[in-house]
Amino acid sequence: IVLFNGKDLSKWNGADKWTVQEGYAFPTKGDIISKDEFGDCQIHLEFATPAEVKGNGQGRGNSGLFLMNRYEVQILDSFDNKTYFDGQCGSIYKQHPPLVNACRKPGEWQTLDVIFTTPKFEGDKVSKPGYVTVLHNGVLVQNHFEIL
Repeated sequence: IVLFNGKDLSKWNGADKWTVQEGYAFPTKGDIISKDEFGDCQIHLEFATPAEVKGNGQGRGNSGLFLMNRYEVQILDSFDNKTYFDGQCGSIYKQHPPLVNACRKPGEWQTLDVIFTTPKFEGDKVSKPGYVTVLHNGVLVQNHFEIL
């Protein structure tokens, strides 16, 4: 399922706050959430952090891929940028750092490939844990991590 075809963001809620130009989607304000809902899935995402470096730590090209609106795979310009260990690009935000920093230089295109197995719930209780595997620029940075 292709959620962005380089032309429009019609498959996204909140997209009226984003800009599509020259085949790319640019955030201007706010989050976008896919209109389709997914369970277990594999996601391929391409992104570039700002070419001009401004700020440091979490203030550099900070974004994220949210799974179930609950778990975040961090997107951040972590190239030569110190921040807390579980806030680096490719981390499961505030849960698990990436195994390695695979970031490219600011402004270069990068990829995230995420394999997500949803947790199963019985009421408010987790009956079967969920798992996340992440490859950042083809490098394994999360290996079947059990999400909290």
